[in-house]
Amino acid sequence: MSDLETTLIFVYNADSGLLNALNDGILKIVSPSTYDCRLCGLTFGVVSMKTPWRRFVESLDLPVEFLHRDEFTEKYDVEGAEFPSAYVKTGEEVRLFISRDEMNSTESLDKLMELVKKKIDKLVQE
Repeated sequence: MSDLETTLIFVYNADSGLLNALNDGILKIVSPSTYDCRLCGLTFGVVSMKTPWRRFVESLDLPVEFLHRDEFTEKYDVEGAEFPSAYVKTGEEVRLFISRDEMNSTESLDKLMELVKKKIDKLVQE
C-alpha cells in the first residue's frame, strides 16, 4: 500500500436527509425484498448501525467514511459510480473497492465483513 493515507468510503444507494431516511426505514420494514440498498440492509437496523458492523469498522486500521450517493457524487468526481458500493481513496485517487454486484450478492453481514477484510489484505499487498 502507498505511503499516502488510504480511506475506505462506503456509499449507500440512498440519498441523505431526514425524509429519505424515514422513507428508507419504512420501506425496509414493509417491503425489505424491494429495498435498493444492500449495504443499508446488511449494516443497519431500523434506526441505527448494527453493533457487530460498528465494532468491525472501528477495528480496521484505515479511516472509514460513510456517504449517501448524493453526498458521494458532490464530494468525488468518479465516472460511472455505482451504488451501493465501496471505494478506496489514496491521495487524490478514488477507485472502486467493492462493486455494486459484489455488494448486492453478499448474503450476510458476516460475509460482508469477510469480503472487506479480504480486500483490505489484498490492498495492503499492493
